[in-house]
Amino acid sequence: MKNIFFFIRRYFGFLSFLLLQIAAIILLSNASKTHEAFFSAALNEATGDLNHRYSNLRSYFSLKETNRQLAEENARLRNMLAANFQAPDSSRKAVTDTTLRDTLGHYRKYIYLPARVIGNTVTLQTNFITLERGTQQGVKKGMAVIGPEGIVGVVVEASNNISRVMSLLHRNSKVSAMLKKDNYAGSIEWDGVNPYYLQLKNVSKSAKVNKGDTVLTSNYSANFPSHLMVGTVAAISADPSSNFYLIKVKTATNFFNLQYVNVIANARYAEQTALENTPSKNP
Repeated sequence: MKNIFFFIRRYFGFLSFLLLQIAAIILLSNASKTHEAFFSAALNEATGDLNHRYSNLRSYFSLKETNRQLAEENARLRNMLAANFQAPDSSRKAVTDTTLRDTLGHYRKYIYLPARVIGNTVTLQTNFITLERGTQQGVKKGMAVIGPEGIVGVVVEASNNISRVMSLLHRNSKVSAMLKKDNYAGSIEWDGVNPYYLQLKNVSKSAKVNKGDTVLTSNYSANFPSHLMVGTVAAISADPSSNFYLIKVKTATNFFNLQYVNVIANARYAEQTALENTPSKNP
């Protein structure tokens, strides 16, 4: 209280002038319609600008919640895609299948689960991403992970509430991919140099590939659904010692600002990988 009185006494002249100015403006606006309209317009403009700045400030601090809602909405919409349902090849059933089906009788193959990124590295030779979603929320080892712009990596470890993803920016990462225009397939890998570029290897020289061509996931991946965005062709070089191209791909995903992703569960992943890893028996 003492400080308030000290402040008033110290700036009494300025405060008195300010109060008199306000009183004069009020009296002037009441006495003249022209001045009333002028001051009213000026006040409305100042108030509007203040409200606009306050609205922008509130929007900035609510971006986290907005991103969370968008991630959940994207996952819901992805789960509604017809590509997630595939009809079985056999017309005969040996057992009752309880897998979710759509109205056409197709069985759901892929389920999308939204997850928040809580850890991410991009500058190492072996980069990983940490997600705030684990086994209690449906995440398992081997599940694919995609972002808003393209594929991200594969789950390699999962605890109750946390999972670890091998990023595409990992020297041991390999994902089956193909050229969109003619379906020539190869393997997407990273050379450990530039986090903005990947390499598409083992694409036959018979493919007609050009700079700017789109690269998608292929039909040969047990983790990823086909035709997901990987990136675009940035450069092409021919390996003189083989019949394959070495293609530089600009990754669609910006790994520096990942916030929310979708984890993809393939209902037939375990069956496919178990069969592929079973040694073949000679007849």
